[in-house]
Amino acid sequence: MKKKLIIVAVLIVAVTVPFLLYKKKANGEEYKKVKVTVGDLKVTILSTGTVEPENRLEIKAPVAGRVESVLVKEGQKVKRGQVLAMISSTERAALIDAARARGEEERKKWEDYYKAIPIYAPISGTIILRNVEPGQSFTSSDAILVMSDRLTVKAQVDETDIAKVKVGQSAEIILDAYSDKVIPAGVDKIAYDAKTVNNVTTYIVDVLPVNTPDFMLSGMTANVTFSVDSRKAVLLLPTEAIRNKDDHFYVFLAGKNGKPVETNVNTGASDGKNIQVVSGVSEGDTVLIPVAKKNNSSKTNNPFSPFRRRNK
Repeated sequence: MKKKLIIVAVLIVAVTVPFLLYKKKANGEEYKKVKVTVGDLKVTILSTGTVEPENRLEIKAPVAGRVESVLVKEGQKVKRGQVLAMISSTERAALIDAARARGEEERKKWEDYYKAIPIYAPISGTIILRNVEPGQSFTSSDAILVMSDRLTVKAQVDETDIAKVKVGQSAEIILDAYSDKVIPAGVDKIAYDAKTVNNVTTYIVDVLPVNTPDFMLSGMTANVTFSVDSRKAVLLLPTEAIRNKDDHFYVFLAGKNGKPVETNVNTGASDGKNIQVVSGVSEGDTVLIPVAKKNNSSKTNNPFSPFRRRNK
């Protein structure tokens, strides 16, 4: 009987001691040390969009006929009232062709009597499409040329961020085709009507470059960064250092004995990675960030793990 009691006691100790050691290890805390630093904080919103003409204008002739000459090319900037092309109506084209058959002098005489029709630029802008060449026939419904007054980026902004975007707000554009070029820009217009695609609600924001570069072309994909807030020379901590309990924020400061001391703080703006600390800490303070310890036994306790020990 004594032997049995001793065996039972040994078994209890053998089972209990590892469990206590395991529990102590699992409850132990590890901390990562960071310093409170002073720096600049820039809060931004990221979005993607497409370069499009703000106003795309198709230029059509008042009558059907034939193109005599085209005086502009694609990509050329023109001013309002500038002559873009010369055309002949169907009647004039037939008359000039008949006169040409009777000789060069006869052709010139009728060209002076019956002048070609000039096509003027209705606005100042850029020729983005040239659809005809000299000698080509067209109808009154055909677009001879297409022009735009200025290029903008139509950016898609999530509804959760749209309240932070204002007309006149500064922004930066980076085109996928020219990823090393930063184009200063500003918010020109915000759509009042939302678009929902795949259950995601977005608003179209027109972002206008301060100076449109020559390499910026219609149809290009763009990444837009909106400047929401900017703070200079403020106290900064990683956002993971801030803890929240009972509607107040706190951090763990390193105490004299090395143990963490819970300290309340007030926070300000955040860029997602770093956060401004308004009060509660000072520059150079050491803040402890709890680090979760990996539990090796999780491999065997996870019912979906391939390393789980199965009962035979």
